Amino acid sequence: MIMKQVRLSQQAKDQLSRLKGKTGIKNWNILCRWALCYSLSEKTLPTDIPIVADSNLEMSWFTFGGEYYEIYEALVKAWCIKMNLSTDDDTVAKYFRLNLERGIAHLCGTGFIKKMEDLAKLAIKEK
Repeated sequence: MIMKQVRLSQQAKDQLSRLKGKTGIKNWNILCRWALCYSLSEKTLPTDIPIVADSNLEMSWFTFGGEYYEIYEALVKAWCIKMNLSTDDDTVAKYFRLNLERGIAHLCGTGFIKKMEDLAKLAIKEK
């Protein structure tokens, strides 16, 4: 397991609140999963900045990942390998947090997400 508890910054919590309102998705962990996967699909490293986990939004790793928690951990590790990073516990946890925060910021900041269907469009790429 990457970590026992996932705690977000106040800024990320505020952004998730806006996304909840736009999409109607009620569970924080579901939106966090979307944000993580969106960030992992980027071809760049997230900016390496300290993340202040200053919100009261906290969930266990098992709540974050649900029944697929092992897949989310494997995705982050595979991303680390792809980016030529170590897969030690500290590095994986660090880049999990950085990707999660970046993904939340991108989903909230694009202006593209106005409803739940807009999230689905991100996952479906037409050829």
